Amino acid sequence: MSKEDDILLRNIEDKIDKCMDDYRSTNSIFLDLRQRSLAENSCKRRSGLQFIFYGGYEEAERTIALFLPDYISLSNTDFKTIHAYFQENEEDNPLALLRIINESSKGKELSHRDYLGALTGLGVKREMIGDILVRKDGADIIILKEMADFLMIHYEKAGRAYLNAEVKTIAELIVPEGQFEEIKDTVASLRIDNVVASAFRTSRGKAAEAITGGFVFLNGIQTDKTDKQVKEGDKLVLRGKGKVILQEIGGSTRKDRVFIILKKYL
Repeated sequence: MSKEDDILLRNIEDKIDKCMDDYRSTNSIFLDLRQRSLAENSCKRRSGLQFIFYGGYEEAERTIALFLPDYISLSNTDFKTIHAYFQENEEDNPLALLRIINESSKGKELSHRDYLGALTGLGVKREMIGDILVRKDGADIIILKEMADFLMIHYEKAGRAYLNAEVKTIAELIVPEGQFEEIKDTVASLRIDNVVASAFRTSRGKAAEAITGGFVFLNGIQTDKTDKQVKEGDKLVLRGKGKVILQEIGGSTRKDRVFIILKKYL
């Protein structure tokens, strides 16, 4: 484990202790998928802990670990339940939405990299920023609520483009409809290495290397087992290469290969 990972897990433990000792909700910084896997392993070792990974919308890739005292009596801590709770108790939501409008009428459309670069140029650490959802005229950026006042004042430009920033609630988030490619294929079995190889057009050997190397996430959880079985609806992420959903599993061919349909996000 790296020094950075050790610091992260110490901070996670500190937030858990504060939740349980002070009887109040606490949260981590934003986590990527690998960090989320590390945090989840740590959380599962704490008996009685109520926690959820939350990024403002159901498909969020960057999430915070949210720790809840038992007086927030949620029947289960899935996304829909916690999202409904925050809609009724907005003051408890540690996240906010920064809505950006690109005011440069003749400027080019800004990319994810443009928005993120402008933020880091202000000295904002990546761990304070969640997903950046880009539109033609701007972006919705999910942030820790504690950053809202600072960004409202200072987040004015990205490159040569002038920006107008407004803080809104997470309930007002606009999630753009994702573009995707449909992949139809057959695989020898529903082992994860077979499906990853098909989804990302690589050999089974290279897919296996990526899995054992910790680069593959199944439903947000890092996995290193090449023989793990996947099922319809599972989401697979190959770090640095993209995300796919196993949309449909069909019948078998004469050679006992399995028909699958994958939805690969572009």
